[in-house]
Amino acid sequence: MSDIMSVTVAELAAGAVILDVREDYEWEAGHVEGALHIPLEQLPARLDELDPDTDLFVICRTGGRSFRATNWLTENGYSAFNVMGGMGAWFESDKPMISSNGETPRVL
Repeated sequence: MSDIMSVTVAELAAGAVILDVREDYEWEAGHVEGALHIPLEQLPARLDELDPDTDLFVICRTGGRSFRATNWLTENGYSAFNVMGGMGAWFESDKPMISSNGETPRVL
């Protein structure tokens, strides 16, 4: 297993490229505005949507799926960092979120 680089929500710089690997229903309920959305299971098939020269900050609900995605991405030559605590930590840090379903954004 490769060494996984991790960052906290507080360490994310403005303009960081965030890759959300949660399921569609989770994304629709609440996500980071401007984030890329590719569910974990679709990542291998949609890899060409990502720029290998860009640092990717991978997020999920709590950090498990993003850890797996970060590991896989780095093994395939991408610069990827796991966002520790995921969207739960994002929400707890009072960071802005939007939803795709017209409801108040929340983390599922």
